[in-house]
Amino acid sequence: MLTEREREFFAGLPRTRGAATALLLDDGARYVIVDPTYKPLWSLPGGVIEDGESPFTACHRECREELGVDVTLDRLLCVDWLPDTHGTGAANIFVFLGHVTAGQTERFRLPPDELAAWRLITSEETAEFLPPAMSRRVRACLTAARDGSTLYLEDGTPV
Repeated sequence: MLTEREREFFAGLPRTRGAATALLLDDGARYVIVDPTYKPLWSLPGGVIEDGESPFTACHRECREELGVDVTLDRLLCVDWLPDTHGTGAANIFVFLGHVTAGQTERFRLPPDELAAWRLITSEETAEFLPPAMSRRVRACLTAARDGSTLYLEDGTPV
């Protein structure tokens, strides 16, 4: 149990938002992206980590909510710290590796108020669909998925 002084101390600490996304690879060399209705560019499936929720649990929940299927998440690929470049606050983005089968993608059911579409793309198509920092993050994660590493990034760039 915290004392009043400890509660005040912790309440005064800065907050950083967090999000958890999944790099969902298919049986080939492609991965899943989604087209959010609330922003102009595509993204990886995932979303905001809710208060008291672990990044892994958030990623699994968000994938289920967005795609309509349960996906298996294997491991953490990276943590990417994003600076506050748009007035939304700095963020820590957790990317987990997962896999989807053709049977799962056939059952994808998107929430129409949140997602307009999904597709499988190759690493060569990344820059065409994703914003620059996310493109850097995904390219680094694809490498980490191949070589078994886990990365720390800042704004999509390994440090």
